[in-house]
Amino acid sequence: MKAVVYVTLKKSVLDPQGKTIHSALGSLGFRNVGGVRCGKTIEIAAKAGVEAAAFERDLKNMCEKLLA
Repeated sequence: MKAVVYVTLKKSVLDPQGKTIHSALGSLGFRNVGGVRCGKTIEIAAKAGVEAAAFERDLKNMCEKLLA
């Protein structure tokens, strides 16, 4: 069992990497992009035999304690 966690900046936090990507897309001729926010993807795998409910509960705690 595996979970994919998407970590992004809060809307109130500036995202210079997103602005750079937005600018680059404009330079490449993509004019219909209104904005870009950049984040990270983290894949977390459960140990064999872990119950789904326990893994989901742990994931919630991981996100609140480490990734928030």
